[in-house]
Amino acid sequence: QVQLVESGGGLVQAGGSLRLSCAASGRTFSSDAMGWFRQAPGKEREFVVHIRWSGGLLRYAESVKGRFTISRDNPKNTVDLQMNRLKPEDTAVYYCAASLRPHDTYYYMATWYDYWGQGTQVTVSS
Repeated sequence: QVQLVESGGGLVQAGGSLRLSCAASGRTFSSDAMGWFRQAPGKEREFVVHIRWSGGLLRYAESVKGRFTISRDNPKNTVDLQMNRLKPEDTAVYYCAASLRPHDTYYYMATWYDYWGQGTQVTVSS
């Protein structure tokens, strides 16, 4: 059974940093696509970053470009999200997701992903 488990969320002041981690089990996602989404109260789930290690495809949402960095540890089957210069508007529940689809056409859509973690809360105070 495939499981994605996020960790690393918490409370941080504006301008601070957090590092989220997503641990995958039940499958090795080394050639699949992984992504991070976030959802603030009363809002739809929002795309943050997408990566496919095979082929080196990497895409960030404009709102996080230059501040967030995704990285992967294939032997550990984990995907991390380093978040720097955090802003109050980054406050949300952050979700890790994985897609088994061979193409990347709809990487920005939550429905394109097949597996999801339970989410981790990130709160940025002003």
